Amino acid sequence: MLIVLLLWAAGLGAAAQFGKISILYETLRASYGGNGEVALGLVVSIVGMVGLIFGTTAGLLVARIGPRRAILAALAAGAAMSALQSLMPAYPLMLASRIVEGASHLTIVVVGPTMIAALAPEHRRPLAMTIWSSFFGVTYTILALIGPHVAPTGLFLGHAAYMATLAVILALTLPSDPRHSHPPLGNLLAQHAAIYLSPRLAAPAMGFCCYTFLYVAILTLLPPETPETHRALIAAGMPLVSIVVSLTLGVRLLGRMSAVRLVQSGYAAAIPGFLLLWLTWGQGAGMVAGGFLLSAALGIVQGASFASIPELNASPEDRARAAGAVAQLGNLGTTTGTPVLAALLASAGPPGLTLAAVLLCLAGIAVHQLQARRRARRFD
Repeated sequence: MLIVLLLWAAGLGAAAQFGKISILYETLRASYGGNGEVALGLVVSIVGMVGLIFGTTAGLLVARIGPRRAILAALAAGAAMSALQSLMPAYPLMLASRIVEGASHLTIVVVGPTMIAALAPEHRRPLAMTIWSSFFGVTYTILALIGPHVAPTGLFLGHAAYMATLAVILALTLPSDPRHSHPPLGNLLAQHAAIYLSPRLAAPAMGFCCYTFLYVAILTLLPPETPETHRALIAAGMPLVSIVVSLTLGVRLLGRMSAVRLVQSGYAAAIPGFLLLWLTWGQGAGMVAGGFLLSAALGIVQGASFASIPELNASPEDRARAAGAVAQLGNLGTTTGTPVLAALLASAGPPGLTLAAVLLCLAGIAVHQLQARRRARRFD
């Protein structure tokens, strides 16, 4: 399990490629705010946009060049970009560094679950995949604690040193890529179509998209709407509840049911949480209870979604392609969820947000049910 933990540590570094800029957002305004709010926001979001556009392509490339080479190159590139950012370069160079960082981030989040699924013992694979799924929540919690106390230059240099150190450690510990891990790329459009038409390759990503659409938006929108006396509790508590429940109850349930069924169960359990939020909107204790309930349920969805990748796909190449699709549709949900739900909340209030959230939960259940039926017909 040591290698699994090292790969998870690489995931923490990848999540920090988002988180470090979010934590420093107001500080960076002094250097880059003169370019306009859209330009400043692009410094944060362009990392995710790379994944949105090239997620599935990354899965195909990783399968071709080999996961070990891919993740070592990604860690080295990430270290170099953070070191460059510590100099607070001119805006065009900063933006270019973030595009390279987007490619680094995407590679790590594709390789991580692929290698973990291959290297973890079969009886510990659900635990290993659930541990991997926690990397974003853990990173943001750590950065929220240390970020305000570290100067921007120190944070960038610390991240650079972290990524470089991991690159060296993983170079010494990861097994060599198998020689057969270099399939030809062929027609990229046709391969993309093949992934999304496959009920095995596409199912984890399609279910996960509903999760990212909901979860990031809820973490963003709920705290400001919660009475001030409970605001800090719900802001800090929701991600922690997701992580704890995913690593405890979620892992236990993965030993008793399939990952796909657990994803569906998690979505079903989140619906009462959203309804409770609606009924108690504006009441601190009630909103905290609803937020914690839906966070626990969506935490189960998060871990089980990653566990479904190896459950549905046996070969490393297929797992890499499925992980690429997860990265792509995950970024789609992350990018679109917050503005859509914010607009619904502003125009239709809590009932509008609740209705959309319940429909998204039902969609997550339905898409997995549809893909399961297609697999049963041997359509793949």
